[in-house]
Amino acid sequence: MDLLLSVAFVLCWSSGFVGAKLGTAEAGAVTLLMWRFLPLAVLLGAVAVVRARASWRGLTPRDLGRQVVIGLLSQSGYLLTVYYAIQLGVSSGTTALIDATQPLVAGALAGPLLRQYVSARQWLGLCLGLGGVALVSTADASAADGVAWWAYLVPFAGMLSLVAATFLEERSRTRVTPFVSLTVHCATSAVVFTGAALATGAAAPPGTSSFWVATVWLVVLSTFGGYGLYWLVLRRSGVTKVNTLMFLMAPVTAVWGAAMFDEPFTTRTALGLTAALAAVVVVNGAAGGGRRAGSRTVTGTGAAASAGGSMPMSGSTSMSGRMPTPGCTSTAGHKPTPGSTSAPEGKPTSGAAAQSPVCAQPYRRA
Repeated sequence: MDLLLSVAFVLCWSSGFVGAKLGTAEAGAVTLLMWRFLPLAVLLGAVAVVRARASWRGLTPRDLGRQVVIGLLSQSGYLLTVYYAIQLGVSSGTTALIDATQPLVAGALAGPLLRQYVSARQWLGLCLGLGGVALVSTADASAADGVAWWAYLVPFAGMLSLVAATFLEERSRTRVTPFVSLTVHCATSAVVFTGAALATGAAAPPGTSSFWVATVWLVVLSTFGGYGLYWLVLRRSGVTKVNTLMFLMAPVTAVWGAAMFDEPFTTRTALGLTAALAAVVVVNGAAGGGRRAGSRTVTGTGAAASAGGSMPMSGSTSMSGRMPTPGCTSTAGHKPTPGSTSAPEGKPTSGAAAQSPVCAQPYRRA
């Protein structure tokens, strides 16, 4: 059962990138995103009023305002750059791989921004991951005709937007349920993209059936499928398993893109994907070594946007939840091992004993 759930999760999450490719072939990124999030916001808002009022109790306007900002960064900003990059001609596999470096970048920045220790082995993992991105991006650029070099910087901007959302969520002291964060993020994106579409005259959807197939694909597979399975796999198998699966999104999306859209899949592409997968092995090994040495682990929060919906783009999805970086384990619900210290939920431990980077994995999806 766990294997089947993992396979379904990888396919649904990566479907966000494929759905973005399908949709942007028929309409601009803003139009597609408007019609993706507008019905979602209405549906989630109705559920919030009828069935989920208790989830909103105790939240202050400041808490909701913070979630709006996180949604702007982790979903609106992230997905717009992902969709726009694919619209410009960047392959779905390359976009997914750039997205996959987010936890590595967040882990590296945890040192200077949150004063958490980042080991030399974890820095090696970051360099491996970025090297893999460089290989795949240059291979994609060499095989693609008419794609400007700066188009490959667009998904990097989205990835950094996710990193910013991750650290903003990490500093929040109020824990918000996934349903509330998903609803706020989707409503925020609906307002942003509807306003942008109306302002640019791009609100009218194309009359082709393929556009609506792509829209339904993104809502059902990427948002509900990817988002729901994320939490199910997280509860059944743990954070390390989920984060490892995240690094399978790029190769799966690359194969999917080659099969459906004839996107280039060269030897350099394969080498770059291998380097990216090696990066997560190195990072997981570093964190595992820290745990064996009796180091403390930290819990953190992440904002997810991805191809799937409020999480990332797979594409995209934004969800506010606790998602540690590769190799991190949550201390919640477990007794501390001898010599270790249990940190208050939602607050990272401090000091040199914390051997793993900020445990924050943003939501993603295309």
